[in-house]
Amino acid sequence: MKYVTEPSEKSTVKVSMTFTPEEWAAANDKAYLENRKKYAVNGFRKGKVPKHVLELYYGKGLFYEEALGILYGEHYSDVLEKEKDRFTAVGEPSLSVDDISDEKVVLVATVPVLPDVEIQTYKGIKITKFEYTVTDADVDKEIEGTRERVAEKVEVTDRAAAMGDTVKIDFVGTKDGEAFEGGTAEGYDLTLGSRSFIPGFEEGVVGMKIGEKKDVAVKFPDDYQAENLKGQNATFAVTLHAITGKKLAELNDEFAKKMGSETMEAYRAKVRERLEKNAATRSRNETENAILTEIAKGAKAEIPDALISRQEDISLRNMEYNLMYQGIKLDDYLKYIGSTREEYKKNFEEEAKTSVLHQLILEKIIKLENITASEEEINAKVEEQAKSVGKSAEEYKKTIDPRQLDYIENDIKVTKLFTFLEANNEMTAFKEEKPKSAPKKKAEADGGTKPKAAPKKKAAAKKED
Repeated sequence: MKYVTEPSEKSTVKVSMTFTPEEWAAANDKAYLENRKKYAVNGFRKGKVPKHVLELYYGKGLFYEEALGILYGEHYSDVLEKEKDRFTAVGEPSLSVDDISDEKVVLVATVPVLPDVEIQTYKGIKITKFEYTVTDADVDKEIEGTRERVAEKVEVTDRAAAMGDTVKIDFVGTKDGEAFEGGTAEGYDLTLGSRSFIPGFEEGVVGMKIGEKKDVAVKFPDDYQAENLKGQNATFAVTLHAITGKKLAELNDEFAKKMGSETMEAYRAKVRERLEKNAATRSRNETENAILTEIAKGAKAEIPDALISRQEDISLRNMEYNLMYQGIKLDDYLKYIGSTREEYKKNFEEEAKTSVLHQLILEKIIKLENITASEEEINAKVEEQAKSVGKSAEEYKKTIDPRQLDYIENDIKVTKLFTFLEANNEMTAFKEEKPKSAPKKKAEADGGTKPKAAPKKKAAAKKED
């Protein structure tokens, strides 16, 4: 087999593989042996029909497709290995046949490859450096949120439903007097104030008493998923069956011990430490994103569709994990909004393009600046990880594979790169503006951080995106 490669459009490379008559005949014979049991001819036992008889009966090209697949499987990966210093494949190729005869066969694989990126400049740029701090009010809010989450649930019978309560309700949604799909549920548990239903619904349930029935008028958001409900007025007939409230624990040393600390003072310090780590991570991530965003303004790359699609898949998978944590299956959510995985992942297209471009920029500058990770630095990182799981470096090394070492090496390079970029650009500090103190009553009233709006199953009253 001989081959030639040539650049093609949109960061692809054409690999033209030419096979001799002998190679082509051998592939056809192999395809015959692997597939002959599929065919039958009168007068022969199934699987025992000679190759030339099958070709006469079914056509000369009977095994061509399988033979081409055999040649591709035996030679394509070898070509990629030989050409790895010239290009890197980032997806499966599209295959075509340029020539096929008794004299030769030319199989063409058009493969998406890692594109080069042109960077206008990556030094001397004015870039925002983010710095987030933690205040006493932040600590108070976090503790109050924990207090709400671990509160004892108590049955309520002597008052109306209030924000923060969980109510068990039946509801039937109608528009213009007609019930609509997904707008009905029985025995549904709803936490008032969770914002998991459309605006106005939860507020309408507040004040209802056990056994009470009430019509709650709402208006669906203009960007609601269901086309027939966007911006439409609707009415939900609600019946309230039960109210569950919360009994908040006293903020004392006993509460602290339940949270894993000896005293409230120690617990507050632990909470502050965690929040400060989160703030540092947020500061670093947003600063790094700001750096890449500014460099990307003067960068160009012809990104192949395969890379974009791969990043879309990653984003969709992350979304699936997030929904799982909320007890929701992605397929149920997609069914509810009338979409498929392939359709929905297109929502991540622009985000995917940006993410891929940023990654290309990182790799290009690392190469330009010859940023490396020494063996000592890699070993130090391995030892650090080993300590975190209570193992010696020698024991830990036995449990990791080469991909983990590659990740560690790349992480060291990227860390060095951002240190370099911060040192070689004009970093302008941005600090989060916060009130000097947050009224404690407010934190107690709204229960700290409220749950993020999330889709739930079987009810069109839900999901306020």
